[in-house]
Amino acid sequence: MPWKTVRPMDQKIQLLADWHTGQRSKTDLSQKYNVSRPTINKWLTRYEQEGIDGLKERSRAPQHCPHKTSDKIIEMIVSQKLKNIKRGPKKIIALLKRKYPELLWPAPSTAGDWLKERNLVKKKRKRARVAPYTEPFGHCTQANAVWSADYKGQFYTQDGELCYPLTISDNHSRYLLKCHGLQGPRYYQTKAVFESAFKEYGLPDAIRTDNGIPFASISIGGLSHLSIWWILLGITPERIDKGCPEQNGRHERMHRTLKEEALDPVEQTLKKQQLVFERFRMEYNTERPHEALNQQCPGDYYQPSVQPYPKRLAKPEYDSTVTVRQICRNGHFMFKNRDYFLSKLLSRQAIGLKETADGCWTIYLSFQPIGTIDMRKNKIINKIQG
Repeated sequence: MPWKTVRPMDQKIQLLADWHTGQRSKTDLSQKYNVSRPTINKWLTRYEQEGIDGLKERSRAPQHCPHKTSDKIIEMIVSQKLKNIKRGPKKIIALLKRKYPELLWPAPSTAGDWLKERNLVKKKRKRARVAPYTEPFGHCTQANAVWSADYKGQFYTQDGELCYPLTISDNHSRYLLKCHGLQGPRYYQTKAVFESAFKEYGLPDAIRTDNGIPFASISIGGLSHLSIWWILLGITPERIDKGCPEQNGRHERMHRTLKEEALDPVEQTLKKQQLVFERFRMEYNTERPHEALNQQCPGDYYQPSVQPYPKRLAKPEYDSTVTVRQICRNGHFMFKNRDYFLSKLLSRQAIGLKETADGCWTIYLSFQPIGTIDMRKNKIINKIQG
């Protein structure tokens, strides 16, 4: 047989009935029903004023909250979300704080609750995570120490024209220097974009890319026309390992944002798509807060390089300890009465040779080692030894 349950309302009614018999005192009722005398007084007063409805449970929520956020603040948060539906509460609050520092803004978690109530937050799909990559970025301690460059995956505009977005960013500040839609990853088009960046922002110390064209080739030292040009400008070409985009993680993360905010939907023509890229770049640099930058914008951190783009390309210089040889038009050169083929890419360039081990000479293009001559095997190997 189940236990008999007594509802609180039934207990209150029974207490009032016992009181109105006039045979029990408030002290007796307090002991019988296990409630305090002030509670009994409260129930009796409510019953006299409101009848049986006065005994019903009432909300314990405060009738007034002096810290309640105003409807104006909520409306501004919702409005900012509607402008860019893919932005989360952290970015929205950081952006509004920058625009209106005089206002008191709630925590991002609170803003997120308001957006959820209005069905403005999509449930995130769980993504497979890989182990974190521990590549040191100690040399990225200042702007223009290392730039990153890559081609975002190609796509067709609505009129059927192919677009290859070339992106260049500063690793330290995450400043997006260029985002330009090209018709293909060709040397001359790519060089023109980099030349525009160099003229506007100066030269970096190094540029990090993947191993694809036009950044690299299967030639000695992975050299390409583009990387040779960089070396002659005094820029070190850095290349990530094959199949390891996480080594350029900051740039790849920017590409994810680019895809979300500038490629959905794709524009009608390449020219119109470029306007979208420029609008995205401006917003990314000056309006969009970055969590890795303490919710500041890349434009707050970036400063142009102190190394200007030279009007003329200087010839490589070598010190007295280096043997200099001139590459012929066919890519060959003579060394110690032996003929070696290096690369037609280096036609008419001056290279340096320095002995670094017994019978091994490191080959330099300007400051950059590009390979080794093994005199014992009488061949050039695409590897630095020493």
